[in-house]
Amino acid sequence: MVNDRQHRLAVVQFGRMLHENGFVAATDGNLSVRLDEKRLLVTPTCISKGRMRTSDMVIVDMEGKRLAGKRRVSSEIGMHLLIYRLRPDVQGIVHAHPPTATGFAASGYGLNRPLVCEVVVGLGSIPLAHYGTPGTPELTDALEPLIPHHDAILMANHGVVTFGTSLENAYMKMETVEHFAKIALVTHLLGHEQPLGEKEVEKLVAVRNRYNGRVKPAQAKMSVEGDDLRSETDPRETAGSRR
Repeated sequence: MVNDRQHRLAVVQFGRMLHENGFVAATDGNLSVRLDEKRLLVTPTCISKGRMRTSDMVIVDMEGKRLAGKRRVSSEIGMHLLIYRLRPDVQGIVHAHPPTATGFAASGYGLNRPLVCEVVVGLGSIPLAHYGTPGTPELTDALEPLIPHHDAILMANHGVVTFGTSLENAYMKMETVEHFAKIALVTHLLGHEQPLGEKEVEKLVAVRNRYNGRVKPAQAKMSVEGDDLRSETDPRETAGSRR
């Protein structure tokens, strides 16, 4: 059984790793852990994720009300609360702005192409949620239909959120998203993308379901046709028009 202090140490550790890997800058990003059915441990607002101390954390209830801690709760707590409500299996959440993956999100591209077998097994597809102003219901409304079927989501003109069975698991998924985004970018630059075929993807999804120990809700079908990146939004569409 992981105790409160161990959770706090994990948040400090993975916050530092986010910062050291360039996945966040300044006071960007936030992390959280489910302590029990009624409480979450979350990072506060306005703090560098590379310089946090265990005493900086805030404990909130499932409505986002602060129960313990001296600092203010992150303005993006609503996103965390929604994920925990919709996914009882989730125990940790990481939100960051890894440059390559966020570049895809800011360009209107998801990472749905099955280019690497390990990514299909580990994450399935990585969709793009429409833009929503951070800290408002617009963002949670955009994420809500995707959360039940995915463990990593790009947020248009914003960043990435990943979630898993532990904070470590969620952080590893963030690394995978950014690593895959770099690979996808290289295939685009080389101009010779070769995605896996439909039968190969079906086999990998079956492996993913066995690996997870359960049959998850059906995910959005991956695009296996074409030879280039394709925007999930009209190139002429602006962030403002997608709100």
